[in-house]
Amino acid sequence: MHDIRAIRENPAAFDAALSRRGLAGLSSRVLAIDEARRARILSAETAQAEQNRASKEVGAAKAAGNEAEFERLRALVAEKKAEIARLNEEATAEDARLRELLLTIPNLPLADVPEGADEDGNVEIRTWGTPRQFNFAPKEHFEIPGAAAGLDFATAAKLSGSRFVVLRGAAMRVHRALAQFMLDTHVEDHGLTETWTPVLVRDEAMLGTGQLPKFAEDSYQTTNGWWLIPTSEVTLTNTVAGDILDAAQLPIRMTAHTQCFRSEAGSAGKDTSGMLRQHQFEKVEMVSITTPDQSAAEHERMTGCAEAILQKLGLPYRVLVLCTGDMGFGATKTHDLEVWLPGQDTYREISSVSVCGDFQARRMNARFRPVGGKPEFVHTLNGSGLAVGRCLIAVLENGQQEDGSVELPEVLHPYLRGKTRITPDGQLA
Repeated sequence: MHDIRAIRENPAAFDAALSRRGLAGLSSRVLAIDEARRARILSAETAQAEQNRASKEVGAAKAAGNEAEFERLRALVAEKKAEIARLNEEATAEDARLRELLLTIPNLPLADVPEGADEDGNVEIRTWGTPRQFNFAPKEHFEIPGAAAGLDFATAAKLSGSRFVVLRGAAMRVHRALAQFMLDTHVEDHGLTETWTPVLVRDEAMLGTGQLPKFAEDSYQTTNGWWLIPTSEVTLTNTVAGDILDAAQLPIRMTAHTQCFRSEAGSAGKDTSGMLRQHQFEKVEMVSITTPDQSAAEHERMTGCAEAILQKLGLPYRVLVLCTGDMGFGATKTHDLEVWLPGQDTYREISSVSVCGDFQARRMNARFRPVGGKPEFVHTLNGSGLAVGRCLIAVLENGQQEDGSVELPEVLHPYLRGKTRITPDGQLA
C-alpha cells in the first residue's frame, strides 16, 4: 500500500511512476478523497472545541440564573454533539474509501525497471548453460515414454477436472527428490530457515501480501472464509505482520515447501496439455524480510539462490528483468528465471524473484526499530526456489533419450538411493 503523505507531498512523482505501468491521474482521485476526509476531521475538531466551550458556559449561565442563555447553550451542546457524530461518521466513510482505493493501486516500479507494455518489453540480462543438441526430435514431458508412465492426467480429470495430475512411481519419486534437494540447498548452502506453514489463511493474510482485494478471483476460498494459499509467500511474509522487529533480527530469511492453489483465472486455452499450468502444485518458496538499505542487495542474493538450483541440476536458463507492464501487482522490481524446455523449443518461467519495498509492509504494519531511531517499515522480498512441478518438466525434457528413457541430474542421485535414470517403461534404474 502507498504512503498517503508521500502522495500529498509529491503527487506528480506518484503519477509519473504509475504512468509507467499504464495508469494515469490517480493522485487526483486519491487526494480528493483524502482532502474530504481531512476536512471532516478538521470540522469535527472545530465542533468539539465549540461543544467544550459551550459546556463550560452552561454552568455559568445556570449559576447566574440566566435561563434563556442556559437553554441556548444546552441546545448548542446537543447540536454540536450530533454534528461531531455525523462528521466522524463521514470521516470514517471517507477513510474507508481512501483505503479501498489505495489497496487497489499497484506498487511503483524502480527507476531502473525497463518500460514496456507486456512480456515483449522484458530484458534478458544473462544466460547460463547451453541448450543440448539432440540427434532426434525432443518430446514434451508428457510424450516421453519413461515419464508418461507416471503422469496420469486421465485419473486426475476423473477426480478433479482439468489442470490436475496424478503422479506415480518414478515421476513422483523424482518430484519428491527435487523438493528435498531444493530445501537442503537453501538451508545448508544459502542459510535460509526452513519453515512449515498452514495452507489455509484469513483475509488479512491475503490482503497483507496483495492478493486481496483486487485478485480474489485468482484464488480459492472455502465456504467458511479461509483462503487456499497461491504461494507460501502469503504465510511466510505475514509471519511478521503487526510486529516491530529489532534491527539486529534482520534480515530474516525463510524457505518453505508447500502445496499451492491457483484458479488460473483468465488462462483459458493456455498450456492445456501437460502439467505446466495446474490448479494445484508444489513450490519451494523463499522470503526475506530486511531493511530498506539492504533490499536491493538482497534481491540479487535471492536471484542467485534460485539460479544455484538450476545450475546444480545442469538446466540451461536465462534471467530477465521484467518491464513495467509485466511486473506483478506488489513488485517494485522482478527478475524472472526461465528454464530451457527442449520439447517446446523455448524458455519458460520457473521462478520470479521480486523486491516489494515497503509496499506489503504497510499493508501488514510490519516494522523494525533502527538503533536509536523510530520504527520504520521493513522491506519484503519473495521468490520461487523453485516451482517443483515445472522443475520436474525441465529435468524430464532435458534428460530425455531417444529410446524414451530419461537420464537424471547427478545431484539427485543420492535422493533416489543411487538410481540414475528412468527407463523407457517408467522405472527407476
